[in-house]
Amino acid sequence: MLDRDEDILRAAEDWATAGRGVALATVVETWGSAPRPAGSNLVIDDKGTFLGSVSGGCVESAVVTEALDVIASGKPKMLEFGVADETAWNVGLSCGGIIRVFVEKIDDVKAGLS
Repeated sequence: MLDRDEDILRAAEDWATAGRGVALATVVETWGSAPRPAGSNLVIDDKGTFLGSVSGGCVESAVVTEALDVIASGKPKMLEFGVADETAWNVGLSCGGIIRVFVEKIDDVKAGLS
C-alpha cells in the first residue's frame, strides 16, 4: 500500500507517463472531525484505479466518480462533503466533520509533479 504522499504523486507521474488520463484529488480544507488532514491526496486514472485517500474510505467512491468526469472534461472541481450534506450521508461521511476536496486533471507531468 502506498501511504506516503511522495509515493502517491510518483504513481500519478508514472501513470501519466504511460499515457493514462490522471486526476489528482487533494483535501484543501477540513472543519470539525475530518478523517484525513488537509494535503491528503488521492490519484485516479481514467479506468477508475486509485491510490491514496482523502477520507479514510468514506467518500472515495464519490471522489473517484467526479475525478473521471474531470479527466474527461479537463475542468477541475471543488467538492465538499459533510454531515449536513445529504450526499455525504449516502457515501458514508458521518464523522461530524466537513471536507473540501479539489480535483484536477494532470496534464503536464513535468510541470505538475516533478
